[in-house]
Amino acid sequence: MKIFSDAKLEPAAAENLRDGVTPHELLISKYLGASVLAKAAPDPAFGEAEIAFGQPDPGSVENSDNLRWVHLSSAGFTRYDTPEFRALATSRGIVVTNSSSVYAESCAEHAFAFMLAQSRRLPKALASQTASGTPEWFQLRTTSSELRGQSVLILGYGSIAQRLAEMLAPFQMQITAMRRAPRGDESVKIVTPENLAPALAAADHIVSVLPENEASRHFIDREKLAAMKSGAIFYNIGRGATVDQQALAEALHSSHLAAAWLDVTDPEPLPADHALRLAPHCFITPHTAGGHRDESGTLVRHFLANFQLYVAGTALRDRIM
Repeated sequence: MKIFSDAKLEPAAAENLRDGVTPHELLISKYLGASVLAKAAPDPAFGEAEIAFGQPDPGSVENSDNLRWVHLSSAGFTRYDTPEFRALATSRGIVVTNSSSVYAESCAEHAFAFMLAQSRRLPKALASQTASGTPEWFQLRTTSSELRGQSVLILGYGSIAQRLAEMLAPFQMQITAMRRAPRGDESVKIVTPENLAPALAAADHIVSVLPENEASRHFIDREKLAAMKSGAIFYNIGRGATVDQQALAEALHSSHLAAAWLDVTDPEPLPADHALRLAPHCFITPHTAGGHRDESGTLVRHFLANFQLYVAGTALRDRIM
């Protein structure tokens, strides 16, 4: 078999990839992707491959007669999540998997860290140099809270959301998740987009892990932000385009929302004068939630584990199409 890769990997991970697919042939693209958000470049070698690992150009997938499996080096798959690409994959019998399992732990921990930092008032406490017993000191102590017993609504219920729910379980939180098509095997209460309003009104914390697609763009709009309870906190570790950012900034300025914690924005990074940069209690990390030590090594090991399943003719992990 011929395996095409345009994933930008650390040298040790690249070597492990080559060794792991031996005796099959590895075709390394001339155009390695610097970011999963960057537009993929077509490569003439792609047409020879049966398997693609990385962020292949959708047009190249359409033009390939040999391709049977695409394994994405990301959890997100926005450029492929279109009716046209799904129809193409179905008609050609192309299996598509992603790397959700690679990023579930780090993304869930990032969201959990956001929630703990908010509850324990860490931004204000870390910036303070007040002495014990002062009014500022008492205010910090009395406004800090515990997650235990609070309610959280998770928008989207893939592997990241499931891992976050597991992390929150010991805190005896009331956990609800939104899923477009409930499966019946979920370990938390599930609501659908059609009956979301009561869940928004009840939640102390709303965590979005929504992917970006035609149905999710600006899903968090002015109406849904208004439906959130006064003083709620909003978190986004999904995609920036799923949120009406101007409406979110207004909800923060009006104090309807107590805070927002964002790892993703649209665009990335936001300009210095963007409304969210100027909004009170808005904390932004630069799309680092999925990052972890030896990230490219983890990606390769995940692909190779799936590759062995592919060779054996058994079901692949993290299949999305």
